[in-house]
Amino acid sequence: MILRGSFFSNTLEMETGLTVLVPNSSLSRGPHKLAYLLHGLCGRSGDWIDYTMLPVFAEQHGIAFVMPEVARSFYSDMVFGQKYFSYVSRELPEVCRNVFNLSARREDTLVLGASMGGYGALKCALSFPENYGFCAALSSPCLFLKEGLENQRKYGKTEEFEKLYGRQLLNDFEAIFGSGLDWRPENEILELARMANGQKLKPRLFLACGTEDPLSHDNRRFRDEMDKLDLDMRYQEWEGAHDWNFFNAALERALNHYRIGQ
Repeated sequence: MILRGSFFSNTLEMETGLTVLVPNSSLSRGPHKLAYLLHGLCGRSGDWIDYTMLPVFAEQHGIAFVMPEVARSFYSDMVFGQKYFSYVSRELPEVCRNVFNLSARREDTLVLGASMGGYGALKCALSFPENYGFCAALSSPCLFLKEGLENQRKYGKTEEFEKLYGRQLLNDFEAIFGSGLDWRPENEILELARMANGQKLKPRLFLACGTEDPLSHDNRRFRDEMDKLDLDMRYQEWEGAHDWNFFNAALERALNHYRIGQ
């Protein structure tokens, strides 16, 4: 069953898009395992269904997928904009469990995403490790956000920056972090990982990036930093770019890794 629509979010104070996929084979059973699947910078809630084999993966694993829409917010409570992180991490789970027959068990709750959605997935899982049993972050950007904001303050929008990310992203960052591009620890993934490292409950993590992806260097560097922590993390890379071919394959690997660990 695929549902595409919208509802009024009290957190966002507006209508927002939502796509939900529940495996046909388990419609008469429940509660379902639940995965929040997050879109990338230029995407929308329906991308994962439109561009990947997600309906097949859902049937194979018996998981319901909830796909929100957050514009270009990097899953953050924006300085000049909506509170998208509060929406995704707090309001959306409550709404979905009230409407759908979804498991409330931490072990049955996943958060996954690619590109900007990978950053968002890590942010959710490491901010609230008590809520998520598994996280997959695929081809994630902004893994060293403090450095990135410092470079933007220093150099502005360079030709290299525009080539990688487009002209709009600096405007997005100013809306998210403020006109001064102010850094806060709650937006830094490594800071969140270090805090989660001291918690009793820690999500299992799966990270992946293509070897031809411009973000591969930062993803390897991030892997090396995460290896210093006592977290259950698997990192994989193989030939691939920052595109749906890679995201589809990486999603399949992530779900297989989740199943093996159950």
